[in-house]
Formats: sequence, C-alpha cells, structure tokens
Amino acid sequence: MIESYKRFWSNLGNFSGTANRPDYWWPMFLNYILAIVVVIIADLITGHSIDSNVMTWSQITTNLVVQIVFLVVWFGTLSVKFRRLHDTDHSGWWILISIIPIIGTIWFFILMVLPSKPNRWSDNYVAED
Repeated sequence: MIESYKRFWSNLGNFSGTANRPDYWWPMFLNYILAIVVVIIADLITGHSIDSNVMTWSQITTNLVVQIVFLVVWFGTLSVKFRRLHDTDHSGWWILISIIPIIGTIWFFILMVLPSKPNRWSDNYVAED
C-alpha cells in the first residue's frame, strides 16, 4: 500500500508507462480519504465550507492552498489513470469514455479492474498475483 502510494507521487506527471491494479486503487482510496480529512480541516480553520464566499485573508489563503493541493492530486490521478489504461493495453484516450453518462462510467470502471496484460507501453510485463 505504502509503496503504491509512493509510486503515485513519484510518477505524478508520468503519462507513459504502466500502473498495475494496486498502483491505481491504493492511491485512489487514500486520496479520497485524505480529501475528506483536508476538507474537514479547512472547514474548521475557516469556519465555513471551502466553496462558500470568502471574506478574510486567512480564509482566502486557506482556500487557495486547498485548491492548489486538489489540482496537484487531480493531475496525478489523471496520470495514474492513463498508466492504468496502458497496463490493460488500452490507449490513454480511453479516459474520454467516462464522458458518456452512466455507461461510460461503468465501462471505465471495468477497464480499471481488468488484470494487467502484455502491452506496448512496457517491456517488463509482470503478471499480478
């Protein structure tokens, strides 16, 4: 789990290569948990939710920091989705399937749970346990 999360951060801007299932699912799970914690802490610091009207400089600063962190994590999530698609021998463009309501989301989820297979993005294919 920790190694998968370390690989997530070390490959933040890497849109080539592959990411196996644990390298995709552990960061997704941990990022959602951490996002909830960050939002709660930001709410406690500012006294209101991060999407409400901002009034003081400390609230503006807190809101800006939270938004920058979310943007960085979103970018990393996008890159790990591309690498996960590569690991299932699909182009990164398959991420656009999630634009299609309901069916696209279900199809993208199925692509994310498929096992690793030999692909054109990695020479060192290793079967998952």
